[in-house]
Amino acid sequence: MVGTSAQEAEPRHGGDGLRRTLGFRDLVVYGLLFIAPMAPVGVFGTLDAKSHGAVALVYVVATVAMAFTAFSYAQMVRVAPQAGSVFAYARKGLGEGPGFVAGWMATLDYVLIPAVAYLFAGIAMEALVPSVNRWVWTALAVVITTLLNLWGVRAAARVGLAVLAMEIAVLGVFVVSAVVVLVRDGARRGWLSPLTGDAGFSMAAVLGAVSVAVLSYLGFDAIASFAEEAVGGSARVARALLFCLALAGVLFVAQTYLVALLEPVPSARLAAEPGRQGSAFYDAVQASVGGWLHDLVATSKAIGAAFAALAGQAAAGRLLFAMARDRRLSRVLARTDGGVPRVALGVAAVVTLVAAVWAARRDDGMDHLVSVVNIGALTAFVLLHASVVGWFAVRRGGAGQPPHWLKHVVLPVVGGAILMAVIAEAATSALVVGSLWLAVGLVVLAVQWGRRGHSG
Repeated sequence: MVGTSAQEAEPRHGGDGLRRTLGFRDLVVYGLLFIAPMAPVGVFGTLDAKSHGAVALVYVVATVAMAFTAFSYAQMVRVAPQAGSVFAYARKGLGEGPGFVAGWMATLDYVLIPAVAYLFAGIAMEALVPSVNRWVWTALAVVITTLLNLWGVRAAARVGLAVLAMEIAVLGVFVVSAVVVLVRDGARRGWLSPLTGDAGFSMAAVLGAVSVAVLSYLGFDAIASFAEEAVGGSARVARALLFCLALAGVLFVAQTYLVALLEPVPSARLAAEPGRQGSAFYDAVQASVGGWLHDLVATSKAIGAAFAALAGQAAAGRLLFAMARDRRLSRVLARTDGGVPRVALGVAAVVTLVAAVWAARRDDGMDHLVSVVNIGALTAFVLLHASVVGWFAVRRGGAGQPPHWLKHVVLPVVGGAILMAVIAEAATSALVVGSLWLAVGLVVLAVQWGRRGHSG
């Protein structure tokens, strides 16, 4: 728990033009929109193949791993209730250099994860309207949601609530339909296979799949980036973080367990035929339930993915805004207009548009985007855990208070160790791209330090 001085330091209104307009419901809407209740749809086949069929267990492990991360976020958002999220936390707990590195690595998550979501939307729409290329749908989704974000965070949250209600309703229809089919016809695989695998259990395979499954959770942490715009302060933001992660974990485990039981294709065959992986969820639904549910899920995924990108784009704008406000990026990104960081949002939108359309025009575009996004987020999360230890145990909360050893040392250390194990199992290409991006960030940091030393 943070000392009183940290909480008293919270401004009544967001700094540098940001306005406090978001309630608990709005925060939850943004978090769930970014996560997307049916996020596993797009990666189910890949996870099933990688984990040897233990796809539900993958989400159990991923939820536990992310729970440690969510808890560390909840600790640090009370210390630094600022728009920069992990950038602000690492600066507080570790210092200026690690703070910049955390923010730099997080940009791969916040700026490019919307591109992945937009691409999901484009793929789903192309499945419904094959005559229009996926890149057209992808670009259209970027334009529509960017306009909503420029309108304002509150307006976007209202529209997002309606989209979220639609997604949850479709998920409910899927669950009921799947249960009816399983009761009537039985399971295609063993009832425990989604937890134990259908081709032998391998913990290494499960951890390798977790490094991909993390993609489904990226977004709950975006709630922290709205700390300066939340009514009720950091405590409400922390509760929204934990609530979103817990709900997402339950939804992800339930739907992947059910669809794995309906999946007629063995995981080994999915691994041998990668072309089947992207549509595995849709194919299992169509084969077991019917084409009507296939179309319903595809439509929901198209709309839901676009609005997941909306929430991600909003968070990206806040991260760029915060880094610019602290003179780590161009100051022009720190401008606000009517309480909205429109310049930062516009830059994030342009980068997202270029990346999403590029990926939509390539067969391997999704693989490239996912590998880049995950490694950036996981590295930033490791620095987040280190920030908790640094602030509470090393700096003693900035006021000499003794740390709570379980909350401020044991849990973040365990959380960081889990994430490092997941990073170690990540694809080689992801590690290479992440290392290159980190190297560029260190060069930028060195240049900034050099300029400051010279000016001093």
